[in-house]
Amino acid sequence: MERFLGNYSEYLYAIMRIVVGLLFACNGARKLFGVFGGMGGSGEATSLFSLMGLAGAIEFFAGLLIAVGFLAGYAAFVASGQMAVAYFIAHFPNGFWPILNSGERAVFYCFVFLYIASQGAVTWGVDSKSKKPKGDP
Repeated sequence: MERFLGNYSEYLYAIMRIVVGLLFACNGARKLFGVFGGMGGSGEATSLFSLMGLAGAIEFFAGLLIAVGFLAGYAAFVASGQMAVAYFIAHFPNGFWPILNSGERAVFYCFVFLYIASQGAVTWGVDSKSKKPKGDP
């Protein structure tokens, strides 16, 4: 399978980056603007000057930056840190194991964003247009 899919790894990574970034931005939009059911299903937006509002702003803007591939590595690093903090504030007090404390999504996002931070945009991103191909001096 690696022989076949390996030829497309750059594009599959780009698709993953775009989809994960957009999903993260949707979580932020839910908190900031009350769309997609809002917080608690009420459709209400969260105050920007609260911990949840700050989280929503990071999620929305970092998610968009990651999806379009503009400063994707930096945005993903910030998003990874935010998800680590979210895990330890909201989930860890209910137990260590993410599967038992409902923190799987936070841990998943944290490590996916850490990987994206290590790779950057690579292809199909605003930043990827200005980078030299590997191997060029």
